[in-house]
Amino acid sequence: MGGVVAPYLMLGAILFCIGLYGALSKKNAVIVLLSIELMLNAVNLNLIAFSKLGVNPSLTGQIFTLFNITVAAAEAAVGIAILIALFRNKGTTEVQEMDYMKH
Repeated sequence: MGGVVAPYLMLGAILFCIGLYGALSKKNAVIVLLSIELMLNAVNLNLIAFSKLGVNPSLTGQIFTLFNITVAAAEAAVGIAILIALFRNKGTTEVQEMDYMKH
């Protein structure tokens, strides 16, 4: 049964690495937020794969996934609200320009 889980875990690892690359290398804050969402979705995929196809299948992974989706939606809403406020004040969405707390 462990061989069936491997493709899902590989896809989750690939999605997580793409999201990590985007979060660490991109300059646009919207792209960084989207990359973080991609990483959260990769974790959700792994949770569901282990929940359905793992050694001891149960609903625990699916419950954690629903909680994670809820937290991700709240994080996206708050993140976009902060970005809109910063864009109105600064006029840019570049991550390097968002240094209000330094001064």
